[in-house]
Amino acid sequence: MEEPQTRRDGEVGNAAGSKENDQSWIPNVFKKRVCTTFVEDSISNGALCQCGGEREAHDSVATGDYFGEAIVTQWDSRQHSSECPTDAYGELEFAGAARKHSHFLRLSCDTSPETVYTLMTARWGLPLPNLVVSVVGGEGNEKVKTWVRDVLRNGLVRAAQSTGAWILTGGLREGLGRCVGEAVRDHGAAAPAVSKNKVIAVGLAPWGLVHNRKKLVNAQGSFPARYYVQNTSRDSYCLDNNCQAFLLVDDGTIGRRGGETVFRGRLEDYISHQRTGIWGSGSIEIPVLCMLISGDANMLERLDVSLGKATPWLVLAGSGSAADFISELLDNLSSVSLTSTSPPAEEGAEGLIASLRDMVRDKLQRYFPAEIELEKLVDRALSIYQKREFITVFHGEQEGSDDFDIVLLKALVRASKRVSSEANECTDELKLAVAWNRVDIAKTELFNGDIQWKYEDLEDSMTDALINNKPQFVRLFCENGLNILNYLTYRRLEGLYRSLSDSSLAYVLLQRRLSERLVLTGSQPNLHAAETAPLKSRKSARTGPPSARELNLFEVSRLLWDLLGDVCQPFYYKTLDLNPSTSTRKALRQVNKMLLGECKYRDQRCLSPWAALFIWAVLQNRCEMAVYFWEMAGESVLSALGGCKMLRELSKLESETESKLAMKELAQKFEDLAHDVFGECYQSSESRSFTLLIRKSPVWGGATCLQMATAADARKFFSHDGVQSLLSQIWWGDMERSTEVWKLLLTFFMPPLLYSDLISFKALEEDDNSVEVYHGRDTDSLDGNDATVYSLVQTEEEAEEFRSLKENPKGSLPSNSKRPFIVSRWRQFWFSPVTSFLGNVLMYFLFLYLFAYVLLVDFKPPPPDGPSTLEVVLYFWVFTFVCEEIRQTFFVGSTFVLQRMRSYIEDVWNKCDLTAITLFILAVCCRMFPWSYLVGRAVMAIDFMVFTLRLIHIFAVHKQLGPKIIIVGKMMKDVFFFLFFLAVWLLAYGVANQALLYAYDPRPDWIFRRVFYRPYLHIFGQIPIHEMDADKLVEIPCTNNATLVEAGAEPCMSTYANWLVVILLAIYLLFTNIVLVNLLIAMFSHTFSKVQEHSDTYWKFQRYNLIKEYHSRPCLAPPFIIISHLHLFIKRCFRQIPSVKSKHFVLELLGKKASCLDAWEAIQKENLLSAQNKRKRESDTVRIKSTSVKVDSVLKQMTELRDHDRRLRLLETKLEYCCSALSWMTDALSQSPLMKAGRLPSAPQRSDSVCKQTT
Repeated sequence: MEEPQTRRDGEVGNAAGSKENDQSWIPNVFKKRVCTTFVEDSISNGALCQCGGEREAHDSVATGDYFGEAIVTQWDSRQHSSECPTDAYGELEFAGAARKHSHFLRLSCDTSPETVYTLMTARWGLPLPNLVVSVVGGEGNEKVKTWVRDVLRNGLVRAAQSTGAWILTGGLREGLGRCVGEAVRDHGAAAPAVSKNKVIAVGLAPWGLVHNRKKLVNAQGSFPARYYVQNTSRDSYCLDNNCQAFLLVDDGTIGRRGGETVFRGRLEDYISHQRTGIWGSGSIEIPVLCMLISGDANMLERLDVSLGKATPWLVLAGSGSAADFISELLDNLSSVSLTSTSPPAEEGAEGLIASLRDMVRDKLQRYFPAEIELEKLVDRALSIYQKREFITVFHGEQEGSDDFDIVLLKALVRASKRVSSEANECTDELKLAVAWNRVDIAKTELFNGDIQWKYEDLEDSMTDALINNKPQFVRLFCENGLNILNYLTYRRLEGLYRSLSDSSLAYVLLQRRLSERLVLTGSQPNLHAAETAPLKSRKSARTGPPSARELNLFEVSRLLWDLLGDVCQPFYYKTLDLNPSTSTRKALRQVNKMLLGECKYRDQRCLSPWAALFIWAVLQNRCEMAVYFWEMAGESVLSALGGCKMLRELSKLESETESKLAMKELAQKFEDLAHDVFGECYQSSESRSFTLLIRKSPVWGGATCLQMATAADARKFFSHDGVQSLLSQIWWGDMERSTEVWKLLLTFFMPPLLYSDLISFKALEEDDNSVEVYHGRDTDSLDGNDATVYSLVQTEEEAEEFRSLKENPKGSLPSNSKRPFIVSRWRQFWFSPVTSFLGNVLMYFLFLYLFAYVLLVDFKPPPPDGPSTLEVVLYFWVFTFVCEEIRQTFFVGSTFVLQRMRSYIEDVWNKCDLTAITLFILAVCCRMFPWSYLVGRAVMAIDFMVFTLRLIHIFAVHKQLGPKIIIVGKMMKDVFFFLFFLAVWLLAYGVANQALLYAYDPRPDWIFRRVFYRPYLHIFGQIPIHEMDADKLVEIPCTNNATLVEAGAEPCMSTYANWLVVILLAIYLLFTNIVLVNLLIAMFSHTFSKVQEHSDTYWKFQRYNLIKEYHSRPCLAPPFIIISHLHLFIKRCFRQIPSVKSKHFVLELLGKKASCLDAWEAIQKENLLSAQNKRKRESDTVRIKSTSVKVDSVLKQMTELRDHDRRLRLLETKLEYCCSALSWMTDALSQSPLMKAGRLPSAPQRSDSVCKQTT
């Protein structure tokens, strides 16, 4: 697969280009407002317009303009200002502030909110919000109370960070806006650098009020514009550097407030109709909440208009005028309905409404004494009271800011119930909690056992959690009533793949596969729509981009085939009714034809939902979610190895360094999980763990753990003792693993010793248990059958016999199933891989001896004198090598021939074999002709070296030599780096030395000798000093005549700069012999120490490949292997018997056996996870965290105790007052003549104790 860089370059645009060109379209879309008509402001004595601008800045004067008979006396933005392209946009750099640049834009107050929102999310890169909190009120230099600052810092900003919210502020360093900015700054400084959610503060300020706004004006855009903030310790109209983006709303006024109010309300309303999540895939629309802190009388109109759009409000009681008025209004007014349904004819109702208006008027006069139009404000207040369901009052001074996020949740849920009469309060709370990714709220408020959740209630939220990467919610839903078998259909699985983020690598690869399929239908998807449309809004909820709508399981299957290779059969082919052996082009046509009709498979349930979700999560590199799905899926070892394989392949295609490292880390984590689970299995049962390694998986396309581990390069997994024990058992076959090598050699040359006790063999099965033997060899029974795993796939003959046994299970065994002792013992020895390896090694040494003898002694001249008989034998021997390589290439491995050839070429030693055979054929062809005889001899000499180097691979199986061979291979890479540096110095010194010693010498062979060859020999001490030092020159015949030199005469050496030659020689030797050679030694030492730690792991991994190779080889070694080849040819071509050894170490379990093995593996996985969780709980980090939670709980309880103590003291004060009043009343009554004095009742007996407890 190619590097997926094309699509990313297309999306981003020309990354190397300037940002000015990337945003040059902004003036064509966004406008500014300029006052065009001067309307005199009476306060300024005619010097200023009512817009705040001077007379000279206006084109016309409205004093003489008449509309009928009326003179224009009131300035209006729409009538007296016009729009023109904006001239202030780009990035903002705050001088002296060490932070990223902020985006800014000057825009008209009539700009469409959709365009602005798309600009912020698609172009500015602001993350999509899960919540928008618009903080209003507290404008100007009004002082903000201390507890309000605490609510903003510890309540609002913390809740915004945990929910992924935007905070809309005034954007200026004054009043409430400054407090919000400081809270964002303090939280950013205290939050960890790797925090997933960043607090996004967006400032909306009136353009005409911004201080030093001329610095932002640039018709071509500012990238960046340097902005200076003065008097940072005091309030000012400067922009707040704690905002990530600024929307500078221009209504044509200068120095006037409120120009952004209308646009802000429209933006809030538009955002509230967008959906959360990737591509708008969330289950709810983005919640928008307005937060009122203090405020003046004008805020009542803003509140009333916003409530008319069903926008919820949170009012901080006690923060200031408007907020206190609203709080008192809702608390004190009676619950009498003020709607139009009240009977207006009744005098009682009219009187009640009049009394309410009087009450509201009194409150308005108390909170806003300077206001004149009280009746208008009364109407506003009563209108607000009618919509009180959208208002939540928060008494922050009393309640504190600890659970402010829950307050926001309750306020939004209360508003949603008012909007929709069918809304379920619990479901709405759940959707909000999912959108905010607050699983703690969901656990404590919703999943505490009080609510019985149904599948229908959790379905949409589950999809939201999956698409937007919220694994804790996925786990929570699956534990509380959601059945994954009912949930995941193939239609929904395709929807999950269509919802992939366009920035992910999997999206790029799937789109590439989709485009290949659509080429056949003539409809090419538009993958570069972002280049042609600067502001293209995101698609609605669940469709994604247009090209993703046609994505189906076939593209997913092709992607998995590219990542996993021929380890397993293609995924989802059975679901799509495709034949795995079908060519890709034919499959594309079949899929296109199927998609034109009714796709019935989409309504089917996914057969392996957890595995399908695991693959989906792995392709997106979602660590936590992939690990959870792995925990829930079956076949834990194979699934972990499959995830490791996919991630390592994806990391090779990923171009971004951070994502590449994350993929490699997750791949290593899955390899560790596979290693640990298999270790747990091996400790539980050795025989079952062996079966686990070679069992075919129906979920993973018939792959086995060993095959997947090989493809994934899982060296740590192969280093496990259990895997090595299985390999050793296969390597030795039916012989005891403790057999000495000398016994094998002696038996190899003296076969009758087989029937002695020299070599110990495993006991043969009895006659009456022969059926169970074969059955055990096929299934490795979980009930305790101890049949060796080697016997499962030992020979093709046994497989054929077992096949005939399966075809006739009730009949008798084949006549040759019980062989005589002589035959069975013979097969036990000669069919073992170790015997095959020993035979190949011995015969290969004999081959090299014959090759050397022919090359040195018996290499005859060309025909008719040669070749000799031994040389012909050598030719035949190499011919058997060629036959074996052909067998390995075309008859072992994948179903497809091209895939087999590709797998064969990828092996380094196969390349060595091909090189050796090619050179040998070339040498034989050349030696047959007199004119090329010597060339053929030279090529054959070089070919002997290649054949000899092949011994390194043979001895890789040795426990001591194997790791050293790996170290030598790693050091060869260091040698190439050393040769690069050496070549640079050789060239520099050689050319300079030749130029200084010889003025003219055009002979190419001598130039090469003196420029490269001699300087190379200098390193080893061969320095011809008599040819370089002028004092020690030896007189030889030479000439300076250029003609004679060109004819071949020896040129004379120049002695002019001989002193420089000696200096260069000294420098060259100093650098090469000391610096470079010691550098090479240091590199070797580093490589040795680094590889030595893991050399055993590397060797064990290579050992598997060697064992697999010799297990698949015929038992006879070249040149006698030709007999086995003829035998196989007859069986394949004439008897039509398929190959069994084409699939190594494969065992198919069905029915109860497979279920038992899966259950046993799942139990071992659970044991491992339980042990890991226990160690995690006992770790110091978790204990400290638990202690911190307990301390916070204690502090919270102490705070509550202090609050109770304060209330008790207040109660005691009131009680003392009551006691004093009663005492006074008692004294007064006792002195009064109205009552006869009597004896006072005695006090209660326990009053003292009660008083003591109270105090």
